[in-house]
Amino acid sequence: MNKQTIFTFAGIAVLAGALGAWFGMHNKQDPVVASTTPPAVQPGRAGATPVEALFAETLNNPAGTPQALAQWKGKALVVNFWAPWCPPCVEEMPELAQVAKDHSAKNINIIGIGIDSPSNIAEFTGKFNISYPIYVAGISGTELSRKLGNSAGGLPYTVLIGADGQVKKTYLGRIKFDELKADLAALKS
Repeated sequence: MNKQTIFTFAGIAVLAGALGAWFGMHNKQDPVVASTTPPAVQPGRAGATPVEALFAETLNNPAGTPQALAQWKGKALVVNFWAPWCPPCVEEMPELAQVAKDHSAKNINIIGIGIDSPSNIAEFTGKFNISYPIYVAGISGTELSRKLGNSAGGLPYTVLIGADGQVKKTYLGRIKFDELKADLAALKS
């Protein structure tokens, strides 16, 4: 290969790099910002709220038995979207179990919706004794969490739903349990 060919290829590479850098600088998207604002009514079913869409779901438990989420309708509910491969999700599970135990007599329930394969969730729940109900949503759980306000699609994602069926608050990332306990206390007021 002669010098002219090498310089030609180098020039093309520099030009392509400069063009890519320019395009990258001028085509930025706004960052996704998580919110604790309750989500609005979602399009789809006429008048269906995200919570109604949640309660319309039937998900399997880790043993593979279908469970209607409508069984939680009319009850205060903490819905935790999680995955076995998500360290913050796994870290907060013992504290969620304690909150479930502390609030069971107060008619506040906690459920977990796993975003992974049924076999992975079954294996995980077999190893760890999780005292609150767990359901398997697979990848469709991500879309369900988005309908409930998780625009970032991040995990863990937790939704506080009042007995009136309204989203009271959402939490993206590992829960601050003092904040959750205060929100649960306010829910009962």
